[in-house]
Amino acid sequence: MNVPTPALLAAIVALTVGAPDAALAASQSDRPSLTVFTYDSFAGEYGPGGVIKQRFEADCACTLNWVAIDDAGTLLARLKLEGPATEADVVLGLDTNLMAQARASGLFAPHGVDTEGLDLPLPWSDDTFVPFDWGWFAFVYDSERLSEVPASFADLIADEDGPTIVIQDPRTSSPGLGLVLWMREIYGEAAADAWRKLKPRIITVTRGWSEAYGMFLAGEADMVLSYTTSPAYHLTVEDEDRYRAAVFAEGHAMQVEVAGIVASSDQPELARTFMTFMLSDAFQSAIPEGNWMYPARLPEAGLPDAFGELSEPQRSLLTPPETVGAKRGEWIDEWLTAMTR
Repeated sequence: MNVPTPALLAAIVALTVGAPDAALAASQSDRPSLTVFTYDSFAGEYGPGGVIKQRFEADCACTLNWVAIDDAGTLLARLKLEGPATEADVVLGLDTNLMAQARASGLFAPHGVDTEGLDLPLPWSDDTFVPFDWGWFAFVYDSERLSEVPASFADLIADEDGPTIVIQDPRTSSPGLGLVLWMREIYGEAAADAWRKLKPRIITVTRGWSEAYGMFLAGEADMVLSYTTSPAYHLTVEDEDRYRAAVFAEGHAMQVEVAGIVASSDQPELARTFMTFMLSDAFQSAIPEGNWMYPARLPEAGLPDAFGELSEPQRSLLTPPETVGAKRGEWIDEWLTAMTR
């Protein structure tokens, strides 16, 4: 009778166990890879990126790689810096306020995706960018710390002893740029004066949203520039209703977030597949309780209960992308001048 030696047993184990592992590794290495640039809160631990990656990879026989960058403004800046040599196949996280600048870069290709039947508060027709969510900018506050809440932008600015705020830099942050446009929509040529009046109560200006919101939660400011949907996170995850969004009588600036295919991508068909997937229920159902925004297409299950508790502005303000493209630099310079005097 032949008795297997330890060496033979080791060889058998390697053949029966190691071989499938090696085959699996080989098959995974053969899978096409899609690289998507996005902002850090989307791809981070608490964002929807992990669920979306899992759901997309289940159908695409590919690997989805997120590259997290701190905010939308930095996304576009990095893409322009890298140019056609970029590793990005798709950029997800730009918005209507950056669309004209992004289109003018020549770095994006037509998407070829059917965008009919979206649940946006405005008609959508664009051959380069596909929306994936939307929301209103707002100042979020802690109702247990702030008892007198401004009911309008005029109230916020006029009260010299009013709440302190933390905002984001419009050169690197989409909410920061949104605030500049919001002020311009309300005050027009008087926006610079409004900024000067508000400046003494601005605790700091951060590069991106995550840093600003973290400072607010740490109690370093009374209010933070964020979204009307931000309280839904606290309601759902923390069962906490103390955080609210102040609703202003003048109306609120809107943001529609978009994605685009990079023209130099070596995976254009896979990129288009991802863009189509982006409007599917598998993607859109991850948005409300993942990115804490309104989905571009309402999921089959509808919105989570917490969204029914949110305050909604009576008036929506949206600066046309073409106007933003033409005036963005001038209006940011106006903000900079007001903030440095």
